[in-house]
Amino acid sequence: MNASTRLLWLLFAVNLFNYIDRQILFSVFPAVKIDLALTDTQLGLLASAFMWVYLSVAPVFGVLADRRSRPRLMGLGVGIWSAATALSGMVRSYGQLLFGRALVGVGEASYGSVAPAMLSDAFEPEHRGRALAVFSMAIPVGSALGYLLGGLFERAFGWRAAFVLVALLGVACAVAARRTLPQVAHAGRDGRHAAWPDFLRTLTFPNHLRAFLFTFLMMLSGFTVIPYVSLYVTLNIGLPERDLPLVYLAGGVATFFTARWIGRWADRAGKRRVYRRIAWISIAPLIAITHAPGLPLLAVLALTTLFFVFVPGRMVPAMAVVTSAARPGARGAFMTLNSAVMQVGSGVAATITGAIVERDASGALTHYNWVGYAAVAATVVAIFWVGAIRSLDTIPAKPVTGEA
Repeated sequence: MNASTRLLWLLFAVNLFNYIDRQILFSVFPAVKIDLALTDTQLGLLASAFMWVYLSVAPVFGVLADRRSRPRLMGLGVGIWSAATALSGMVRSYGQLLFGRALVGVGEASYGSVAPAMLSDAFEPEHRGRALAVFSMAIPVGSALGYLLGGLFERAFGWRAAFVLVALLGVACAVAARRTLPQVAHAGRDGRHAAWPDFLRTLTFPNHLRAFLFTFLMMLSGFTVIPYVSLYVTLNIGLPERDLPLVYLAGGVATFFTARWIGRWADRAGKRRVYRRIAWISIAPLIAITHAPGLPLLAVLALTTLFFVFVPGRMVPAMAVVTSAARPGARGAFMTLNSAVMQVGSGVAATITGAIVERDASGALTHYNWVGYAAVAATVVAIFWVGAIRSLDTIPAKPVTGEA
């Protein structure tokens, strides 16, 4: 196994455990609420603490990503995240748990600032789609495993046990990153360029701004719908809650195979072209999942699996397009800012959906179809906007100034 492949699978493992950790938190919310006697407001703070801390510290790590050793920053981040996840499994009060979840945001800001940049530096543009496909597989697979592990461990050992398990796996990744991670070369800044002015130029570089808007549209087009899928499937479509893990299991397994196929297709046929085709196809499951009536189990699994294959599947060619928009020498800062845009976009999307969706007298969701229309509108805008982003992979590194 060569150095680039080792890097790819190590980053996949880190991303996988991160999304397992996130989903475990949401899957054990009912038990946490009872055990720690929390209010709905306190639960909301637990869910959002990670995002606000991430946004606060991400600029610092964005500056460091192009000036310091990326493997060291990643090892530091995974170490912090592992400690924070372990703390989440040992807390005895709300304040301790809130601190642990906030510390997760610090860890992810550290390794999240360098992971996509390291992949982009390690793989040539013609192979980047396949690499990002493997990296992105961690999202659906980790979400499915997190839901299953959270429920399994909560029933067998208590809600804290799953966090401890994931923390131990994270420690193994931190050790691997420290000892075996290849020192991937990158075109960093030299000391002649002031850190923060340089970072601000990266923030305002026109091609970067076009990529940020595309990322924001992508998050709106997916995360307006995704957070409420499980509720709609159980409350409106009528799937028994005991069968809900099958939805995530089927979707995760299918995506594990299709994401790599989409990545190879994007490398072969072009990232923008494949993104547009997958995005047009994704409109059908977006509409179907937000309008579906009562369905039998097999029909539900077929519908939700198509949804997970094509809606998150759009992210594979989309992220390949976005990473190519960075000016060489500014990729670390650019990818950090793009990750922050993803966090903001998912938060805005969830807020929009929360303002639209209501419950009727029976407890079923209403107006979820409106959310589907909003997601389709964002998808269509993104399909046309992706053509405005320039690929700068072949441009030599230099200070980020001027137009693109």
